[in-house]
Order: sequence, then C-alpha cells, then structure tokens
Amino acid sequence: MAFYFDTPSHTFSEYLLVPGFSSTDCIPANVSLKTPVTKFKKGEEADIYMNIPLTSAIMQSVSDDKMAIALAKEGGISFIYGSQTIENEAAMVARVKSHKAGFVVSDSNIKPDNTLKDILDLKEKTGHSTVAVTEDGTSTGKLLGIVASRDYRISRMDLDTKVSEFMTPMSSIVYANKDVTLKEANNIIWDHKLNSLPVLDDNGNLMYMVFRKDYSSHKENPLELLDSSKRYVVGAGINTRDFAERVPALVEAGADVLCIDSSEGFSEWQKNNT
Repeated sequence: MAFYFDTPSHTFSEYLLVPGFSSTDCIPANVSLKTPVTKFKKGEEADIYMNIPLTSAIMQSVSDDKMAIALAKEGGISFIYGSQTIENEAAMVARVKSHKAGFVVSDSNIKPDNTLKDILDLKEKTGHSTVAVTEDGTSTGKLLGIVASRDYRISRMDLDTKVSEFMTPMSSIVYANKDVTLKEANNIIWDHKLNSLPVLDDNGNLMYMVFRKDYSSHKENPLELLDSSKRYVVGAGINTRDFAERVPALVEAGADVLCIDSSEGFSEWQKNNT
C-alpha cells in the first residue's frame, strides 16, 4: 500500500548548525569515531565496535575477502556477500580470519624437488620474491627452507636446478615459535637484520610469515580492527532462505557478525530468519 506524505521535504542546504563554545580540548586528536555495531543496554558496552563508521555493502562486486582485509586495516567492517555457495562464502571468511595483524599466511610455497623455473613462475603469479619451501608445498607444511631473490642468479643457473640445491636451509634460518607476539617478531627481525621471519608450530610446520615491510604498514594503520586474537574482524551476509545451513558454517569459519541481506524486511521469511 502506498503512502502519501503531505509534509514538505528539505535538503541539506536548508539546515545550518549553530556554532557553540569550543574548548581547548576540541581538537581533531581528541575525536573518536568509534562506532558500536551490535545492540547494547544502557550503561553497557557493545560486543563489537568499528574504529571508523564505515562498512562495505553485501555485494558480489564490492565485498570479498580482499576488501574485508583492506577495510579492517582502516578500522571498518566488510560484510562478505552471500549470493554464492555456503562453502565459498565460508572460505572467504576463513581467509580473512587467517590474517593476523602483521602475520601473513604464505601464498608462495613450493616443494624442494621443484625447479628454479617453478620459482620464477610462482614469483610472476604472486608478485612475491620470498618463497617458503615446505615438505608438501603448502602454506602449513613442514618448513625445509626459504628462497629469496638473493639465493639465485638467473643468468648463471640452469632453470632445471632443484630448489633444494639453492634454497637457504633451516639450519641457517632464524624463526619464531607460535606464541611470538608481533612486537617480539619485529624485534627479532630488526636484531637479526632479516627481511622475513617464519613462525612455526611445535612440529616445525609453517604457520605465518612476518615481513619487515609489514611493520611500517602496521604502524601506518593504528585503527585496524582486530579481534582478541589479533585477527581482522569480518562480517558476513546471510539470506532468508538457506540461513539454517549458512549461519553455522559462517560462524565456524570465524565470522564476527552476521547481517541479513534481504530486499524486503516486512516478510514472513524475514520473520522466520530473525
């Protein structure tokens, strides 16, 4: 049913904020844009806050895992779009939650029996020059060595040379254990003049890489939005149809907050969802 509003409309230009008294405390440095995301009772704190009042739309062309990481670095929350399979959305959420501030899950990994050509192909694909050499070639395999651009010379080496022949072996690598803090990791990097520091679990499996260049990035983003485990905060969109299966999968993947993405809120589907 349509409604007719007989009151006049207004534009922003018709309003003027009346100036008030400004004390010496009224400076930009004292302004907080911290914004609650969830409901809370008077006198209590919200469970989730944003450090800046900015979210990204639950749209396929806007909010994926890359946007979520970028926005969390600035202090906002991105809501991963739900117009995809449950498995794919949960995987995006998991990729965001796998990022700890300053701790990076390696996306450049290779086996020791791969070749220099494989290293060059991987570098071209990822744009990264530091490659982790693991037993199974995955980001969580047993770390055997590291390959950096200083470890090989294309003009003087055969492209079929095995990675194991020119990688820096574990015996020469400085690494940290799984309980290391970001501050401790950066201190190790600076004390040993490293460009990267692998973080390993108790079994020697690779967990994260900490890079010298990311230290500056961390300092440049003091408002980055993190959970209690120093992972980026991320939201996820759910619909009013398959929510019974989607919600548990997203929560298990680590989603911090869920948002109902519906074109019509006044519906029985929305009621059942809520």
